[in-house]
Amino acid sequence: MRQLNKRGMLVRAVAGVGALLPLWLAGPAAAQDKTPPSWLAQLDPKLVEAAKKEGQLVVYSSTNESEGLPWFKLFEEATGIKVNYIRGSDVQLNARIAIEHRARQKAWDIVQTASVQQLPPDIVAVYDPPEAKNIRPGARDKAQRWFGVYTNYNTPAYNTKFVKREELPKTYEEFAQRPQWAGKVAIDVNDETWLATIYEHYGEAKAKKMMDDIVATTKPIIIQGHLAVARAVGSGEYWIALNNFLNLTLNVKLSGAPTDFWVLDPVSQQYGQVGISANSPNPNAARLAANFMLSRETQTFLAKFGRLPTRDDVETNPKGVLEPVLKSKVITTMPTPEEGKKWSKIFDDTFRRR
Repeated sequence: MRQLNKRGMLVRAVAGVGALLPLWLAGPAAAQDKTPPSWLAQLDPKLVEAAKKEGQLVVYSSTNESEGLPWFKLFEEATGIKVNYIRGSDVQLNARIAIEHRARQKAWDIVQTASVQQLPPDIVAVYDPPEAKNIRPGARDKAQRWFGVYTNYNTPAYNTKFVKREELPKTYEEFAQRPQWAGKVAIDVNDETWLATIYEHYGEAKAKKMMDDIVATTKPIIIQGHLAVARAVGSGEYWIALNNFLNLTLNVKLSGAPTDFWVLDPVSQQYGQVGISANSPNPNAARLAANFMLSRETQTFLAKFGRLPTRDDVETNPKGVLEPVLKSKVITTMPTPEEGKKWSKIFDDTFRRR
């Protein structure tokens, strides 16, 4: 059974794939009928058997349902483990996790958001999935509490029906020279990490003045959710995204909408991460899922939706889309919980005070 609320947030999906068990564990005859995927076959059979006995997996994820549900169906079909998929924004999920942690509830197994690194260390378990060796070194937490499932590059975006490419700013400063875009510019409510990168690149004084000028000229509208921003620009409700995740612009573009991105220095980089609950109700299933989420199969699947891999053996979609990005100034910004609070306040002071 799958249920969606009206806003599509905090959605719970309980899979109904039946009691299918991994055929490769059922016996020699069955194993001849189905070869296990590499991410599963490489694991200790005892771990897989223990996960099978647990029988379920609770996933907290900020990935939209159109990607997340078929993604974890692949996991169900390979393992027979039923997935309870709960979707919300990073802010919603982190708040929920904090409340459940204080109440000492065993509520979730895996969290997949762009802000796992902001969770306190005692909430996220230490684990080193075998597939982690195949992702880029920068996408791995040195403390082994989170691992990058895909890469979030931050770029502005535009609607190609309402804005010509030759009209696009060549620097962020030039946004303040586009009064014709007033009220037609959108930004996500939680883009404080991107703002932190802007400050790092330009320096505090210059960045503050530049952002104040941009806000005064373009009067950006704050929207909840990066996918909502991408869709709003793709539909023409807004003409410009001052910033957004490149993969979500690609997601909307691949659906046929008239939208595209362009690259300005600096490009803020983060990761869509996976972490395991230190208080997991299904710890063995959680370990299987973490390995699955870093696998080549998973990242190839997510690339269909424009997600950008953390593995070098998975091609981007469209092919070569990162060429202009990687020629620019890419800055990885992964704020700690305290740093996140600081930049959240600066973001609010910048964009909400009008």
